[in-house]
Amino acid sequence: MSEEAKVRAGDFSILDGYDKEMDPLEVPSFYRDLNIIQILDKIEKRWGRSVRRFYRYLPANRETEDYRRSVFSDVKKDPVYGALMKFVADMEEVSQIRGEKEKAVDPLQKAVWLIREIECYCDAYELLGKELGASGLSSEGMQTLRDVIGAYIKSAEYRGMREQTSALLEEIRSMRFVLTYDRDRISVSLGEVPGDGAYEEMVRKAFGGEKKTLSNPFIINPYITEFEKQCLDILKKKKPEFFKKLKAVASANADYRKKVLDRFEKEIVFYLSFRTLELEMEGLGYCFAAPGTEEDAPMRAEGLYDLALAITATADDRDVISNDFIYEEGDRFFVLTGPNQGGKTTFARSLGQLVYFTKIGLDVPARSANVHYFTGLQTHFSVEESIETGRGKLKEELVRLVPMMNERMKTSFVVINELFTTAASYDAIIMGKKVLGHFLGLGCMGIYVTHLKELTDKAEGIVSLRAMLDENGIQTFKISRGEADDVPCAENQVNKYRLTYKQLKERL
Repeated sequence: MSEEAKVRAGDFSILDGYDKEMDPLEVPSFYRDLNIIQILDKIEKRWGRSVRRFYRYLPANRETEDYRRSVFSDVKKDPVYGALMKFVADMEEVSQIRGEKEKAVDPLQKAVWLIREIECYCDAYELLGKELGASGLSSEGMQTLRDVIGAYIKSAEYRGMREQTSALLEEIRSMRFVLTYDRDRISVSLGEVPGDGAYEEMVRKAFGGEKKTLSNPFIINPYITEFEKQCLDILKKKKPEFFKKLKAVASANADYRKKVLDRFEKEIVFYLSFRTLELEMEGLGYCFAAPGTEEDAPMRAEGLYDLALAITATADDRDVISNDFIYEEGDRFFVLTGPNQGGKTTFARSLGQLVYFTKIGLDVPARSANVHYFTGLQTHFSVEESIETGRGKLKEELVRLVPMMNERMKTSFVVINELFTTAASYDAIIMGKKVLGHFLGLGCMGIYVTHLKELTDKAEGIVSLRAMLDENGIQTFKISRGEADDVPCAENQVNKYRLTYKQLKERL
């Protein structure tokens, strides 16, 4: 373990390098707009609600994003992923044993459950350390984790705890005593009896007890009967040194867990939860890619799709359309127009998800991608009137827009969907152009979905996209570069509601 790693080990985080432990944030507004909530609902079914908080935390800088991406590249390796999943299962067993310990009534029985808990904990870390040591780790985070675990296992403190608890458990498991029942009198003595289960069989025959509740009080069940408690009291008198040692070892190791490892146990599920989802979706034919982050290359993606839509589509057996895009040199904002239900909002969401997953250091739902660094992610989707505030839809939109246009939002990625739909077209065009101009002035990039083709007028940094129709005027859900056109939109609506001349004539 390097000297630097030794110094940093106390603050080590597999999630954020050596930053201070994060505070959970409130759910960002873009969670709802980009349907991140639906994605986390899927993840939560396997990993529990506590994992959600890690997805709320955007790294503070480019270095932390790179740190996470590098860690995730190691986590995706089959041997590493398998070792970490086994570790998580082992720690779940530790948690179950801890729960049984808390239910135990007798103090000495609690001590034995604690010793078993420590044994399981040590087994889990020793196995993980061995597996990581045999894996080709390339990331700073995983290499440091391997070194931290290795140093911990080799420490005198750990070795002492391990040796003491292992010796005690061995003695407990080998402990035998004889119960002699004669004329309503039971005597207890140390020794061996032939066969297994003699105690349970004797109690069952003599007292008619349930065998499942009359087992070794140390190993099987946190609850003991009054009879078992009396036997335990006799054993304490016969082996006072052993029970004194048991109590001392348990007391000395009551706080055996290491804070740095506790943090790792919580944070590693961030990577594992997404990798598990990724493998499941790949099994259904969806692709993921580790995004490039070259600032000198165009921002682009091939085969980009909406992951939230893909998750819900699997239940309905629906197809999910993917799209390609590129921000060529000088491009800053896509202005997307086209027919209703043509895939505009879905494409905008997929762009937002692309930036989001890149920022939190994970793979993106696409065949390939290169994503620039953005200081933040801002979204504004069409809202309804607020019953609580009494504000109309337009005012609600403006109230939410104000904090987005703050100077602090410089160089963010912005996703805007159908603003000012209740305003007169003339006013909506003026306000829309001002909004676009403001974000361009802040150095932002993004996409603006609108029904106003006037927003696609030639302006520096603005690129016109449109949702495409096929030769029959039916939505293809494909998005391409091209000038906005009223005709396809009108044709789409006419066809949708069967209002062509021929159709009207037939109905008349």
